[in-house]
Amino acid sequence: MSDLSIVPAATRGTSSATRVTLRRGDGVTAALLLAPSLVFLVGFTYWPIVQVTWRSLVQQRYGQAGSYGFDNYARLFADPHFSQAAINNAVYAVGTVAPSIILALGFALALRDGTRLDGVLRTLIVLPLLIPLVAAAALFTFIFLPGEGLLDFYLAKLGVGATNWLGDPSLALGSIIAITAWKNTGYYMLFFLAGLAAVPEDLLDAARIDGAGAWGRFRYITLPMLGPTFAFVLPVALLNALTQVDHVVTMTQGGPSDSTNLLLYYIYQQAEQNYDPGLASAATVVSVAALLALSVVSLQALDRQVHYAS
Repeated sequence: MSDLSIVPAATRGTSSATRVTLRRGDGVTAALLLAPSLVFLVGFTYWPIVQVTWRSLVQQRYGQAGSYGFDNYARLFADPHFSQAAINNAVYAVGTVAPSIILALGFALALRDGTRLDGVLRTLIVLPLLIPLVAAAALFTFIFLPGEGLLDFYLAKLGVGATNWLGDPSLALGSIIAITAWKNTGYYMLFFLAGLAAVPEDLLDAARIDGAGAWGRFRYITLPMLGPTFAFVLPVALLNALTQVDHVVTMTQGGPSDSTNLLLYYIYQQAEQNYDPGLASAATVVSVAALLALSVVSLQALDRQVHYAS
């Protein structure tokens, strides 16, 4: 085949200078088409990051000139409320990410076959996903009412006395964790269902013929093939653990005794209630940096065990 045959017919008689001009024209057209998206990306993503980072380095009191440095970070790490919020958020992340992912995977495995009953069960499991977190928090506020709520009503039939689920510092964070796991499990299950659909059936059939049991097929075939799904779901779950704070605002406002105060609510308190944007910005930078580092570490750990189907 000659070199002429692979050149588009419309440009065979065109000089090289004209073709360069056409390429430049295509580049200008592409730049013009991408410009609106680039403006929004810079204006709503990168510029706020620059603003928050810069604000974290500015310490200014009303009526006084601002000074620059790391004083906001020093005040942040010396604040016991921030330390408590960080500990609470770590416990909250562990208590929501692991159970939600395990339950989502279990439900996905149980509902892998598409029967009529499975369709109903899928709807019931995914239903919490359709309820806004604020509405779910308002609903669970009535469920957790001590002595009069739905939970205490049924526990009383078992001989359990009234419990102040949201007013007891030892129980409040656990109640918040339970709501989050209930809310997120159906969402993660959708991704695991998609991942299970991509597992080759011939591998499972071959393993079954070789005598592998259900646990063996899951451990050596299904679980490794779900590596890309885990690599997507885990960072999303970590992000949710840092950004989901609507139920805290609705139900506990960080109390009692800071037992449910999470990092994002701490940032809100400093920015909107204490009027300390420098401290709030420093807390934001530290929180995002910690989330980014944790996500990178988890992705690298999962990437070593990821198996992609050919």
